[in-house]
Amino acid sequence: MPQKNIEIKNRKAKFEYEWIETFTAGMVLLGTEIKALRQGKGSIVEAYCFLNRGELFIKNMNIGEYSHGNINNHDPVRERKLLLSKRELQKIERALKDTGITVIPTKMFISERGLAKMNIAIAKGKKLYDKRQAVKERDVTRDLKRQKLL
Repeated sequence: MPQKNIEIKNRKAKFEYEWIETFTAGMVLLGTEIKALRQGKGSIVEAYCFLNRGELFIKNMNIGEYSHGNINNHDPVRERKLLLSKRELQKIERALKDTGITVIPTKMFISERGLAKMNIAIAKGKKLYDKRQAVKERDVTRDLKRQKLL
């Protein structure tokens, strides 16, 4: 059975935050959660990551209920554990000690082996003038592309 490529992105993450470093993490999911993800029922827009006892968890990630699930269906916004190496977890823990640093999910996808993976980034929030600058640069590049096409 050919599997379509599932990719759920957090589009606002690049605009709202300045990424410092990115990682790819595995996720601990229930059976109905992975089935719902394969149907494309996921959202990471309001999600964020936090450390608890040396382990990384994601909160506010919404995975809709599986359509063929019964009474044993999962809670759509439960906390889910992210799987990283010990060295990566220590690097994230050191980075989080700085003020203004957070860990945000950027993209959730299904790998070639059929496993659910998530790209996360250590990020720093942008100020309003940084956001304005990003919008200005995007407009300038769009105008330049239009002029070359015309």
